[in-house]
Amino acid sequence: MNMIVRTAKQLGATLRRYRRQKGLTQLSLGKLMHARQATVSKLESGERGTQLGVLIDALTALDLELVVRPRSRAAEDIEELF
Repeated sequence: MNMIVRTAKQLGATLRRYRRQKGLTQLSLGKLMHARQATVSKLESGERGTQLGVLIDALTALDLELVVRPRSRAAEDIEELF
């Protein structure tokens, strides 16, 4: 399933959702990333200042990829309704 993410909090929530779907704890994901559980927690909470390498490590460990594309106008129209 593709997810549109526009904020750090949305990205964190998306990573948490995929981690849980894979049956991983923050600790076990951290081990796969060679990072501490606290690092995973910060990433999932959307805390600013997370290094790009940490994000890439998490994506790799969760077998995900990052796709960057121009924002669609239709999505902006929908957001204005809410």
